[in-house]
Amino acid sequence: MGKRRTHRLSLATVTALLVTALLGGGIAPASPRDGTVSDKTPRDGSPRNGTSKDRTPESRTTGPGAPGDIPRLTDDRGRTLTLRGWNVEDKTHHGPDALSAITERHFADLRAHGFNFARLLIFWDDLEPRRGQYSEAYLRKIRRILDWARAHRAHVVIDAHQDVFGPAFGHRGIPAWATRTDGLPFTSHPGDWFAEYFEPAVQRAFTHLYEDADLRSAQARMWRLLADRFGGHPAVLGYDLINEPMGELRRGEDLATAARRIEATQLTPMYRRLAAAIRAEDRTNWLFVEPTPIVGEGVPTGLGRVADERVVYAPHFYNTAMEAGADYDPAAGWIEAYEKAVTAYPRAQSVPVVVGEWGPLNSGLPNMRRFHDDALASFTRYSSGWAAYVWCYGGGYCALDREGRLRTNKERTVTPYAPAVAGTVRSDTYAPDTGTYRLAYRSTPLPGATVVSLPPSPTGWRITVAGRTAGTGAEHVPAGRARQVTVWAFGGAEVRVTVRPDGPTLCR
Repeated sequence: MGKRRTHRLSLATVTALLVTALLGGGIAPASPRDGTVSDKTPRDGSPRNGTSKDRTPESRTTGPGAPGDIPRLTDDRGRTLTLRGWNVEDKTHHGPDALSAITERHFADLRAHGFNFARLLIFWDDLEPRRGQYSEAYLRKIRRILDWARAHRAHVVIDAHQDVFGPAFGHRGIPAWATRTDGLPFTSHPGDWFAEYFEPAVQRAFTHLYEDADLRSAQARMWRLLADRFGGHPAVLGYDLINEPMGELRRGEDLATAARRIEATQLTPMYRRLAAAIRAEDRTNWLFVEPTPIVGEGVPTGLGRVADERVVYAPHFYNTAMEAGADYDPAAGWIEAYEKAVTAYPRAQSVPVVVGEWGPLNSGLPNMRRFHDDALASFTRYSSGWAAYVWCYGGGYCALDREGRLRTNKERTVTPYAPAVAGTVRSDTYAPDTGTYRLAYRSTPLPGATVVSLPPSPTGWRITVAGRTAGTGAEHVPAGRARQVTVWAFGGAEVRVTVRPDGPTLCR
């Protein structure tokens, strides 16, 4: 995201906007979205990879792989990975002060709550402020952040972020020197940044980025440099090739049709080019590809296949009404519609899913407790993990207040989970009403270690393990800090792990 939306338009409103633009004689507009830091309202182990074709059914109660199942992320030992974490960003500072708002505290606090994942936002305009001149100072700052992540055992995905294209339009992302508008008009919308994606100049800039040979080459060189510098860093898990990509609508096109066309004819070729550039330097880490944000309206993506063994589908999870300030409506069926739309592509292409951004602007509304529980249950059914938006200290989308305490309902994201499973996951469930976590898996042929992450608890945790030759290094974890517990079993064992709060069962 960019300055994460103060107002998010409904699909109907967006369509009306487009019709108005078309009838008004302007160039047809583009598509949506964006996020923020601090107070701005408006928004274990280190995997080295292979692709496990496990599976992912109904509440992650999964049987042996069947056609159409979504595979899971794996590490170099073949263990099934689960990522739980947050976006980490600094959109306020640039130039000499770029990334200065990100400190080691961010990663220490992530770890203290049991999280193992960060999506790190970086900006091309800071990396290459002048064509062909890369900022070594910026690269050093990225490395310092990665070193902090490693020290606190967090996996990192490096995200090439853009909001409303970039600084030419008052935002961040693609450098001004790479912005071409053909003289088309741009009008800023201070109270509604999202509407700026429908400005003719912004849409045309996306078209040039996708179609102009020199800009294609510049974008590929930028990614090749990042892969060369950071591909071997132990914290790096992968690369998110572009945040919330948009495009230019054609006259008479509706938004859903335009999104699918842009994804099929512009984003897919771009992802293939960038994959080739990265693979010239780094053949190991994962490539995260995003659809347009229109997937949030329940529209299946038009993305084609990116022929690489380590591709992750990385959609974002935002609801139009909630982005505009509305409370969650459990009866509306939005989460179910989103899940149906978003799982079609990874099933067809047999690629894992990681939700790259999600989270409401106002998490204190009456139904937001239910929203967090419903969203997390949905993610567990089909994804290898998620990065919520955003790990910062303040208001708006921030996870924590200025004192470092989780804000209302953000604590719902802090649950037991299994970062690494040495086997095929049969089921993986968490009951928020009792705080009980259950994991069932068939262990790999060779003995391996499964890791269970337990967040801080006022009562501590009780762990039981059942299964032939299965055991754990700890059956009780005392109250206090987050801990990780190891479970082991000989090959082929059916293992069941149950984690409960110690002492009286508490309703959360």
